[in-house]
Amino acid sequence: MTDGVRDGVTDGDGAARAATAAEALGLAHTVTRHGPVRSLEEAAEARGLEPHQIVKTMVVRVSADDHRFVLVPGDREIAWPKLRALLGVSRLSMPSADAAHDVTGYERGTITPLGARAALPVIADASITGTVSIGGGAHGVALTVDAADLVTALGATVADVTELR
Repeated sequence: MTDGVRDGVTDGDGAARAATAAEALGLAHTVTRHGPVRSLEEAAEARGLEPHQIVKTMVVRVSADDHRFVLVPGDREIAWPKLRALLGVSRLSMPSADAAHDVTGYERGTITPLGARAALPVIADASITGTVSIGGGAHGVALTVDAADLVTALGATVADVTELR
């Protein structure tokens, strides 16, 4: 970092927070920057990966003050019955965009567990393996990492909680 700038991003923004958090966790990563994308396929192409290697970070509300991060491969979606069974609850919901921002410090489309405002428990779908790309805290920014290293660094619970979309 030189004069408050890391990888061309000023301190205090989401991309800098995410990269700094990855470094603090000892997580080897490569930062990728690309322009706007309108689909999973465009995001994968921009990052030089396959759609299943793009990992979405979803925020799930268990109760008023209890949220979780769920890491979902790009070509899959949360299987709500599986996730409810894992968490031992009968109801889950997705928070509003404002509530998700309040909990994470990131706006929708940029949410990552790396550098989030709250250190929420992380659940990683069991199908996340190999090289993956996770959101980097800002639009058009991603971190490419090894999935096993990411899971270990985040202390994530690994479980089958998704289904193909």
